[in-house]
Amino acid sequence: MVHTCIHWFRKGLRLHDNPALMAALRDCKELYPVFILDPYLHDNTSVGINRWRFLIGALKDLDGSLRKLNSRLFVVRGKPEDVFPKLFNKWKVTKLTYEYDTEPYSLSRDKTVTTLAKEHGVEVIYKISHTLYDIDRIIEENSGKAPLTYNRMQAIVKTLGPPKKPIPAPTMEDVKDVKTPCSENHEKQYGIPLLEELCQDTAALGEEKFPGGEEEALRRLDEHMKRTGWVCSFEKPQTSPNSLTPSTTVLSPYVTFGCLSARTFWWRLTDVYRGKKHSDPPVSLHGQLLWREFFYTASVGIPNFNKMEGNSVCTQVDWDTNPEYLAAWTEARTGFPFIDAIMTQLRQEGWIHHLARHAVACFLTRGDLWISWEEGQKVFEELLLDGDWALNAGNWMWLSASAFFHQFFRVYSPVAFGKKTDKNGDYIKKYLPLLKKFPAAYIYEPWKAPRSVQQAAGCIVGKDYPHPIVQHEVISKKNIQRMKLAYAKRSTDPAESPTKKQGVKRKAPSVIDMLTKKERKK
Repeated sequence: MVHTCIHWFRKGLRLHDNPALMAALRDCKELYPVFILDPYLHDNTSVGINRWRFLIGALKDLDGSLRKLNSRLFVVRGKPEDVFPKLFNKWKVTKLTYEYDTEPYSLSRDKTVTTLAKEHGVEVIYKISHTLYDIDRIIEENSGKAPLTYNRMQAIVKTLGPPKKPIPAPTMEDVKDVKTPCSENHEKQYGIPLLEELCQDTAALGEEKFPGGEEEALRRLDEHMKRTGWVCSFEKPQTSPNSLTPSTTVLSPYVTFGCLSARTFWWRLTDVYRGKKHSDPPVSLHGQLLWREFFYTASVGIPNFNKMEGNSVCTQVDWDTNPEYLAAWTEARTGFPFIDAIMTQLRQEGWIHHLARHAVACFLTRGDLWISWEEGQKVFEELLLDGDWALNAGNWMWLSASAFFHQFFRVYSPVAFGKKTDKNGDYIKKYLPLLKKFPAAYIYEPWKAPRSVQQAAGCIVGKDYPHPIVQHEVISKKNIQRMKLAYAKRSTDPAESPTKKQGVKRKAPSVIDMLTKKERKK
């Protein structure tokens, strides 16, 4: 049978390693590549301006690549369950293909669309290519449960063998008998939206450091893979949270949106490693891709993964509700320059180093402000270019010591931690120019500077820049005690003790752990 086919682009915004797209091209006479602006996922209350800009860049790039194959992208607005029946009828569709997505909303949406497709006599094919492995298979191999330590995860993937090799992008040969019908008013009806249409406040936009799209993703990948020595010796804890240019690859946004296939990344790394001495998981670049897989698997196997309540692995903590503290943290006015500089970079650029994420997440939760990780999760989801549902929830639970990482007594200092890699505070001066005239001795603690120094710097603490929101030395000790109580309650309350019931080791191997061990030696 020769098909009229829709390939539904969602996250996999690329042509390379796209098995669902290749399935669409098989026995196909007409192809409609579709992207849906779903109000549930693209509601601008939870999508920041940098993220919108990245998405539009990725869609433009994808459209350009499709046009080289005599096709183009159709951007449709509306709920998928409303959109598809109309498109099935209008275009007389017989086949629908898409890349599998494990998020709870995606699974329920895809179930609904599949049911509608069957009612319209449309064959549905999905392929796994957003993750390295079939996540359900990993859970199956672990007796039907998500592995809750990285070591266990490694043991399982070892039995599964290396990830599948990526497949090449379609060529003109693959599309020689395929047409994409287009009307005169295509741009008006199905064109890529302007940023102004999706986001009101475009005036707030800064320089675009990380443009969206597959072409840029592959260019960056090539650039990094040429640095063979750096790739082989890469150890995640040994990179700097406050260097003025990123000390890691910044490929995460491209993997999140699927502009870069995780499998392509994995196998390119394998090629670089071959025959050379190199770092290993969990700290190597392969290790980072396995962390992603670890949190994806946990998010599928653990109900209510992005919430504290009803989450079987999450410690139940009596977090405070404090809108003033939360706003100060979100808006970079905590009075701790290192924290405020990180939150400023996040808002301006949509990306911050993973250790910078550690610092601000610990500060918001168990370290200083005692606010729920769910609140931080929402802010990161809006502002991060690589805001990924599973990784965001997993990392926030980790950094608040609610799950996976249990050494709650190890707290990042909002002063000392930044000083280790940037004694002069150049990073703070870049993102908080108000403080740039402070001498290095006071740049991390401007409130300690004598009045004359503050005047000379043109910035009076309490007037031009806020006083510290809390006394870190006092509050962090108090919070460690509060966390101790939450852990004690968990160990005595059978309903709240995931550790024995699910075989969670108290001390999962952790990047934080490795970092802090090295810090203790210094």
